Amino acid sequence: MSETIEGQTHRRGRGWVTHLAEHGVYAHGRTLGATEANAAQALELVGVGAEVTLIPVTPELETLRAADDAREQALRAAVHALALRRTTRRDIALATRAPAWQVRQILAEQAKKDASQPPAESATTAEGTV
Repeated sequence: MSETIEGQTHRRGRGWVTHLAEHGVYAHGRTLGATEANAAQALELVGVGAEVTLIPVTPELETLRAADDAREQALRAAVHALALRRTTRRDIALATRAPAWQVRQILAEQAKKDASQPPAESATTAEGTV
């Protein structure tokens, strides 16, 4: 069971309902865990042995995911701006109320991204000499 199949599940009454259309499988359960287990069993019945990961979908959860994404983008921008001002990692973590490991991860990703891009001056010079 190395394959993982992702699907959406919706709240219907007091339970969760999911439809994995690519496999023609429906499943339901009172809890998310039960619904995932039922979907995995249904997949086995059609000859697909895979783990199932269900993503709950409601308007409120979509609003929450959008807010989480906006906060993540704002955090990345704040960490980058503070790092450009030579703020210590600890101060960045305190100022943004983010865990130190997350600040370290954002800075490492930014450094990797900066290293993979050519400097702006060399790109301009290369265009001018062509």
